[in-house]
Amino acid sequence: MPSKRDYYEILGVSKDATEDEIKRAYRKLAKKYHPDLNQDNKEEAEEKFKEISEAYEVLMDPQKRRMYDQYGFNGVNDAFSGGGFSWNDFTHAEDLKDIFGDFGGLGNLFGAFFGGMGDSYSSGRRQRHRVNVGESLRIRLPLTLEEIIKGTDKKIKIKRYVKCDACNGTGGTDIQTCPTCNGLGVIRQRTQSIFGTMIRESECPTCHGSGKVVKTKCKVCHGTGRVLKEEMIKVKIPPGVSTGNYITLEGEGNYPEGGGVKGDIHVIIEEKTDKHFIREGNNIRIIKPITLYQAVFGDKVNVKLIDGTVKLKINPGTKSGQEYRIRGKGIPDLRRRVRGDVIVQTIIHTPKATSGEIKELLKRLHELTKDQIE
Repeated sequence: MPSKRDYYEILGVSKDATEDEIKRAYRKLAKKYHPDLNQDNKEEAEEKFKEISEAYEVLMDPQKRRMYDQYGFNGVNDAFSGGGFSWNDFTHAEDLKDIFGDFGGLGNLFGAFFGGMGDSYSSGRRQRHRVNVGESLRIRLPLTLEEIIKGTDKKIKIKRYVKCDACNGTGGTDIQTCPTCNGLGVIRQRTQSIFGTMIRESECPTCHGSGKVVKTKCKVCHGTGRVLKEEMIKVKIPPGVSTGNYITLEGEGNYPEGGGVKGDIHVIIEEKTDKHFIREGNNIRIIKPITLYQAVFGDKVNVKLIDGTVKLKINPGTKSGQEYRIRGKGIPDLRRRVRGDVIVQTIIHTPKATSGEIKELLKRLHELTKDQIE
């Protein structure tokens, strides 16, 4: 079985590519490998089309992209329903609609890939306006290393739009169908291109996607159907998160104008810098000073960890910078339910000559050991 190609290579983008750059690359390749444009080698085109769509699915999702960057293909297999990508895992069908519109057999293509979605999508748009969804909110949540290791519950004060109680979210009375979009919530523009007829949909500027207009506006919300309110939310943080991870609170975002479905809240994790511990993936590095005597003859020393203190044996002849590993005391792994290690790096303490006695002892030690220096 041939090895899989790197997702960035497939789309022809760099590893630090922005979402816009990834979208442009996918758009170009999707048009190139559309099976209906490659009748002479349709099967190969379908494979290419699926390959670029898999890459797009991963690289456009921040969490999947982060797992892929860190663990490669093994990091995203669990994100797919069958342990590997299939069209059931593709969440960007809307993007394909934006690219192709009703062009040449796209409905049939969608039927093959998504089990008939293309036909239901088109007829559904003609019969009803789209679901009005409120804005999603992004919240940055700083966490200490202790909170990351143990997991925690955090309460966060936020401001978000909620349904107006005075009008029950309708915006007022005497509500009529929007005359601009005829209740669809969108307007459609049809253009011709070398690829055929392209249809693009955009939000109706009159009703802002609700499909309705309010003639008599509510005095509390001024016709929006929502009011801004300060509230407290609770977020459960699992052990092992890291900077850039996010937790989605579905349906906890803004209530939309004119009613509909509330958006989400994305809680973005930020790790606070710790004075004593250095995070290295799921491992923790600790710098442990030891005396020259302990380095030469060995000793047992106390090492303070996030969740307690352990005894560490220092072997005779330990050099400055030598590392000792304490297994299973690091940061939990979100995927494998195991903990990383603590790496203790020894540093030999240089004493200060605060008295004549110390100075004489150090001078004597120098005389006795200077020939050992190569």
